[in-house]
Amino acid sequence: MSKTKIILTIVALLLVIQIIPYGKNHTNPKAISHPNWDSQRTKKLFYRACGDCHSFQTKWPSYSNIAPISWLVYSDVVEGRDHFNVSNIGGQNRNKLKEAAESIKEGEMPMFIYTIMHKNARLSDKEKQDLIQGLQATFGQ
Repeated sequence: MSKTKIILTIVALLLVIQIIPYGKNHTNPKAISHPNWDSQRTKKLFYRACGDCHSFQTKWPSYSNIAPISWLVYSDVVEGRDHFNVSNIGGQNRNKLKEAAESIKEGEMPMFIYTIMHKNARLSDKEKQDLIQGLQATFGQ
C-alpha cells in the first residue's frame, strides 16, 4: 500500500468515527446535593483541580467533541462521577469521600493526562496540602 493510500485510509477512518455517538453526551445534570465545604479555598481548589470529573459542573473543552479523544474524556468523566461526585453527596459512601484526600496525597489525582491539557489543575505543594486538609475537614479523616 502506498503512503498516500495509508494517509487517505487514516483520514477516512477518523471522519467515519466522528458519527459514533459515544462520548458526545456533554450534559451536566442538575446537582442533587452539595458538600458543606470547610472553606471557600477548599471549594475553589477542588473545582480547579477536580471539578470537571468529580461534579456535575464539567467544562467540556472543544477537543472533547472529536473522536477518539471524546471517548477518553467522556469515559474519564463518567468514571470520575461514579467514583466520587460532590454534586451527589447523598448517594455516596462516606469512605469514597474520604478517599479523595488520600488520592491527592498519593499523587493519583488529578490524573497526569488531565493536567497536561489543564494547566490550571496543576497544584503547588502548598495548594495540594491545603486541598487535602480541606477535604479531610469537609468529609472527615
